[in-house]
Amino acid sequence: SKFVSDKWMIKHGFLNDIQEHKPWWWNIKVQKLNLSAPLILLPEVSCQKAIEILQEKGYDQAPVVAESGLILGMVTLSNTLSSVLAGNAEFSDPVTKVTYDQFSKIGLEDSLGKLSCILENDHFAIVVHQQMQFNGNGSSFMKQMVFGVVTAMDLLTFVSRNDKK
Repeated sequence: SKFVSDKWMIKHGFLNDIQEHKPWWWNIKVQKLNLSAPLILLPEVSCQKAIEILQEKGYDQAPVVAESGLILGMVTLSNTLSSVLAGNAEFSDPVTKVTYDQFSKIGLEDSLGKLSCILENDHFAIVVHQQMQFNGNGSSFMKQMVFGVVTAMDLLTFVSRNDKK
């Protein structure tokens, strides 16, 4: 069961990592990856426009975020194209029709070890940052902002460029 899996427990923050022989990069924070700002799509963008934007900007994937800041999921070029070609979506449909709504989030202060555990099962993680915001009457609330999208290739590139042999 995933509920007794140490990797599942670490990924979901219920257990601190207990790996004894950690690689040199294990405790380095995600923010050290120096990720570039992501391309963000609003939910009303059409599938056709999403394909055009991703191709023009050279991205394979992009988070879909509501104007309120709520992260709705991730859209990928390949899934959008295959959904349209298979007839499961139309070019004119909003991108939310082809959005993956199951995704992992990781914070800038989380470790690359935690990221590594997430990337064992997921193709990517959305890097988020919590920001306190205040409204007109002075009450505050926490808002998650998308800081980047990280893949196993990003982690591998960081490790290979900074390898401490």
